[in-house]
Amino acid sequence: MSKENNIVLISANEDFSEKLAEKIVLLRKTDRVITSGYISALNTVKENNARVVLLHADGYDKTLNLIKELKTQAVIILLTQDNEFVLDAYDAGITDFCSVNTPDYELVIRVVNCIKSAADKLNLGRAERLLIQNQIMDKDTGFYTYKYAEQVINNEIQSIGTGTFVVIGPAENSKSIFSTDRISKAIKQSVRADDIVTFGKGAKFYLLLPYTDFDGAAAVVEKIKSACPENFEIKAGFSSISEKDFIYMEKEGLKALLDAMYSDKTYVVGEFQEETLDDWLDEETAVSKNYKLFKQVFGKKLQKVIIPVFYRLQKTYEEKLPDCTIFQFADSDQCVFHIKNKYQDSKLKIVYPGFAKITISIIHQGLDSPENREITLPLSKITQKDLIKIIEDFIEEFKSVAVQ
Repeated sequence: MSKENNIVLISANEDFSEKLAEKIVLLRKTDRVITSGYISALNTVKENNARVVLLHADGYDKTLNLIKELKTQAVIILLTQDNEFVLDAYDAGITDFCSVNTPDYELVIRVVNCIKSAADKLNLGRAERLLIQNQIMDKDTGFYTYKYAEQVINNEIQSIGTGTFVVIGPAENSKSIFSTDRISKAIKQSVRADDIVTFGKGAKFYLLLPYTDFDGAAAVVEKIKSACPENFEIKAGFSSISEKDFIYMEKEGLKALLDAMYSDKTYVVGEFQEETLDDWLDEETAVSKNYKLFKQVFGKKLQKVIIPVFYRLQKTYEEKLPDCTIFQFADSDQCVFHIKNKYQDSKLKIVYPGFAKITISIIHQGLDSPENREITLPLSKITQKDLIKIIEDFIEEFKSVAVQ
């Protein structure tokens, strides 16, 4: 990086340029102030590797067009007597603005702050290029790729306590006209600097909105929706980030999105409600022994409790037990949590034999293995808390003999 800060002062008025240049000679000796007219502005900025541009406004369209040309080259301070188009100038790419009659000391302070901003922008640009080269970030959108979505989001949620995970996708009637470019622009216009955006599975996007409740997330989705073309409709699924990891939130968000797809709602909140499931298991239903109904209840337990708990504990203990292999799977017939190393091989298997109860088989193989056993539980007892306790006890049994 050059030790000097080249500052280009652009104005259509040469007298104004000379007077303004005198105001900013109070900077460091290594700083240079270069004057330029509008026509040669872009070349002057490029040739001198300018870090800061002071642009004297000269007409609405003329000034905005030049801002758009220069914004990728340097940070821009707009000097104007007319504040009516300042917001448009910010949209075009300026970093700061001040009056042409601003006191000398204030102008110097703003220039110094913009020099710091230029240094930050340079460092950020290097970091982004590195992320793009390693395929962590998409070059065209600036969003994180799906390959690294889990790592990025899990790293982020460790430092925030509350927020909402949002899955966004096109509605069924809009899939044929889906445009990554259009929806990306709509998302960029609607999110804040501290929000995380990644590509999702298929034609979907994931948003992590720190410190944002469901109402705030709904407002963001509505803003994105309004920024999309009129004939393009989006749907969304929400998941709270509280005490969850990426895999759990993704499953919950995708399920909520699917529910939104088959409803007239723009978004659906995917909240786990254990009491709703257990209300199905009332005394009258149990007496009737309706196998089909109990099968439906078990399917709900599988999606809402067993699979999320298996995933969460797998991720947790893969880090805590690096010398062991942990894998798990679940289908409509059985669910298995399997952990092993070269000394011990243990499985926890959940089988649904029908009606109101399930069977949990715990099988240990190896020297001095703990005793194998079976646990029979009613469906109403298959809660996150109960299942986590059973699996963690199973893991403790494995650990007690796994290290020789």
